[in-house]
Amino acid sequence: MTDPFMGPPWQADWVQAARTYRDALPEHVRKEITNGMAELVTARNPYLPQDELPPGSYLEPARSSRPKGPHILGFDHGRGWLLCTFVRRVDDPQIIVEEIFWQ
Repeated sequence: MTDPFMGPPWQADWVQAARTYRDALPEHVRKEITNGMAELVTARNPYLPQDELPPGSYLEPARSSRPKGPHILGFDHGRGWLLCTFVRRVDDPQIIVEEIFWQ
């Protein structure tokens, strides 16, 4: 049984509204987002990197009924999250960040 190629590296693509919101956040929050995303884009299988995420971060499906659908990457010990979708392609796999929130 062969292991289908899923990555790395994944390419991170940000929806414009999410990128604008991210860029307006304080520096320490942007650093936490960058650290969490760095682990996702280098993961062989981004659906299961829990042990590879930085402390205070987590990854879970947005809906338990769709385990391979959109995912939520929580950061800053639950104070923020971003909604991302994994587009699995052999040539150019992508992680699309659709929404971001921090409080």
